[in-house]
Amino acid sequence: MPQRVESAQFQPGLEDRDVPPPPVRRGLRLLGRAAVVIAALHAYIGWRLLPPLPAAAWPLGVAWLMLSAALIPAAFASRGRSGRGWDALAWGGFFALGLFSSTLLLTFARDLALLLPDTQRWVEPSAIAVPALALLVSLSGLANARRVARVVEVAVAIPGLPRALDGFTIAQLSDIHVGPTIKAPQVRAMVARVNALRPDLIAVTGDVVDGSVARLAAHTAPLGELRARHGAWLVTGNHEYYAGVHAWIAEFERLGLRCLLNAHAVLEHDGARLVLAGVTDAQAQAFDPAHRSDAFKAIDGAPAGVPRILLAHQPRSLHDAARAGFDLQLSGHTHGGQFWPWNLFVGLQQPLTAGLHRIGALQVYVSRGTGYWGPPKRFGAPSEITRIRLRAAAER
Repeated sequence: MPQRVESAQFQPGLEDRDVPPPPVRRGLRLLGRAAVVIAALHAYIGWRLLPPLPAAAWPLGVAWLMLSAALIPAAFASRGRSGRGWDALAWGGFFALGLFSSTLLLTFARDLALLLPDTQRWVEPSAIAVPALALLVSLSGLANARRVARVVEVAVAIPGLPRALDGFTIAQLSDIHVGPTIKAPQVRAMVARVNALRPDLIAVTGDVVDGSVARLAAHTAPLGELRARHGAWLVTGNHEYYAGVHAWIAEFERLGLRCLLNAHAVLEHDGARLVLAGVTDAQAQAFDPAHRSDAFKAIDGAPAGVPRILLAHQPRSLHDAARAGFDLQLSGHTHGGQFWPWNLFVGLQQPLTAGLHRIGALQVYVSRGTGYWGPPKRFGAPSEITRIRLRAAAER
């Protein structure tokens, strides 16, 4: 069907270079400081868990803590490097990060529990239980993360939706994070599952990659096989900016994904019209001032009285989306917390964590993400491919 894309496309304001942009350079400086903190927290775990254990268990415990404290910062430092050896380092370090995270939280919980009266008899059993339970959770989280994302069905009722659009389906992919632990086979499986849904439109809401085009083009190539009646559309996430956004925009367009950079398209569907708009990531201006996220620019010139859907990587774009008059915003970014209890802390940075919400006249759906970032671990926040079905709201 004919489609019209409106609002000017960006010209690159900053050339992609091998030199990391300022926020990334700051991140590298912080990594050294973080390594010191990580080592100190590993020492805390050893101090609290090793003394109650039999002496024979000490060498294994000390070796694990030392290896983990070294692997975690090494995994972050390995990003941007390619090769099986670097990928193996990333696998080991990120799995260690997930295991360390659960062990640390359970150690804190154990210490609090031991403050209660009559708990001293549990000192040794609990010191054994903490690493055992952390390992069980991490292995379960690994299995959950590595399976192909389930399909989540979501119905969204939109007032005034034309009859021809009642039942219109959008398949949403978000936060795939192609990188050291997510490669072409996983992406190919995601694409196959989406195509099997036969959606009317595909929306990719950012954070597709964790690395440069040179390293990952072969692994994002299956995205070129996405098929829908009205095509596949994409907005940038913060990780695209870390990885060289202009090169990735060109690559996504080459694959057939149409990028909405503070722009909109008018889709014609069985005689009815639908406005699909997209904004750049909320942090984009730190990398290129020309990419400042702007929901008003995205909708400028759109026809009145037509349903309006906004693709925005971060949920916090909802305030501008509501003021700009959108009916529905599709977002990701949060991963639903990815694994407990980090879902409890998402609210410190984002207004919504996951699922469908109404903010005044605007509805917002936040995907838990199709892949994962960092630790190959999902626990209590399963990955998803979302099929959104538009419905006409009942007349009052």
